[in-house]
Amino acid sequence: MFSATTATTPTTPAADEVADRLAIRALVDAYAHFADTRQPEQQADLYADGARTFVFTPASDEPVQVLTTRAEHVEGFGVLEQYAITTHFNGQSIVTFDGAAGADASGESYCLAHHVLEGDTDGGRQLIVMAIRYRDAFTRVDGAWRFAERRLHIDWTETRALEV
Repeated sequence: MFSATTATTPTTPAADEVADRLAIRALVDAYAHFADTRQPEQQADLYADGARTFVFTPASDEPVQVLTTRAEHVEGFGVLEQYAITTHFNGQSIVTFDGAAGADASGESYCLAHHVLEGDTDGGRQLIVMAIRYRDAFTRVDGAWRFAERRLHIDWTETRALEV
């Protein structure tokens, strides 16, 4: 996916590649936006037919959750309803184009996901922060980039009382 060679080789990307990189970044950002605005149907629309999502926790090399259908994705994204507020802040990302004629790509992106949970045992709010790495496969469907596969790796979490 990424190597020191690709990071140091001076090249000028073609305009199509730049447009594709921006479109893929917009896809990643739309995923976070739809998560934070509780739009699971629209979030699921970002996936190609037959796409899958795998969720990994820090303690597991095997996925703790696998979403394979559109209905499973919508239901899975709906779990965010338990939080009063979420903010997914996307960080750096890397994209590599894999397929012929630029039809497929892979990438990795980082996210700090903030989840506000109301009414813990003391009646206050809790902030749960998750450091997430997404390892993605992208495919072009009718001219638009979609997720073909998402591997959501939770690297660490922190939970603390939140004062507002």
